[in-house]
Amino acid sequence: MSDVLTQVLADLAAEGERLDALVADLDDAGWHTPTPAAGWDVADQVAHLAWTDGVALKAATDKEAWDEVVLGAIADPEGFVDAQAHAVAAEPDLLARWRSARRDLHAALASYPSGAKMPWFGPPMSATSMATARLMETWAHSLDVHEALGALVEDTDRIRHVAHLGVRTRNFAFAVHGLDAPAEEFRIDLVAPSGEVWAWGPEGAAQTLTGSAGDFCRLVTQRVHRADTDLVATGPDVDRWLDIAQAFAGQPGGGRAPR
Repeated sequence: MSDVLTQVLADLAAEGERLDALVADLDDAGWHTPTPAAGWDVADQVAHLAWTDGVALKAATDKEAWDEVVLGAIADPEGFVDAQAHAVAAEPDLLARWRSARRDLHAALASYPSGAKMPWFGPPMSATSMATARLMETWAHSLDVHEALGALVEDTDRIRHVAHLGVRTRNFAFAVHGLDAPAEEFRIDLVAPSGEVWAWGPEGAAQTLTGSAGDFCRLVTQRVHRADTDLVATGPDVDRWLDIAQAFAGQPGGGRAPR
């Protein structure tokens, strides 16, 4: 494994363990606590992670099984993902299934051939990109579960991977909304939970974004409305980006209403 993949997998495991510890002792009522995602309770959130980790494992190891998933998604593009989450949530061994999927996916990504790419719902992904995407989703869905259960979330510098993905998906966010991507790069300076400043783009760029990494990561995973962040956009293209940003594959999400 590359050093980057090793670090991303370690951080992915830590995010999974944090959420696992939060839900491990829930009773039935706790599992069915509604979350900020409309129509999804805690079980649905964890089930979505379990199902998606399992699908990622198929993408990495079993082309025939992956192709079956794609056919299912094509047959029901609007409701497929939600239906899978609800179905898995009803299983009596949900937590065991998620733990197994996390463990097996970690092993598959750790041994995936360097330079090779696996299929996905968006562009094909390297092992590092897949691990980053899984960390992003695990962290974002964990936010929903923490909020539902009234548990505080302490941001860590593990969210750097989420921030990087948010920056890298800028053009995708414009494209999925039918818009032309800006021709110029932005300068992005985000303050990490540790106080370090993470930067992307050329110094002296005409359009800039500043603020906390935590707020940026919540925005690109659509866990917060931009009005409830400390993000400051300078330039019309950056301002537009903050309205449509999404770090996840698929159709545009509805986002969250202002608090």
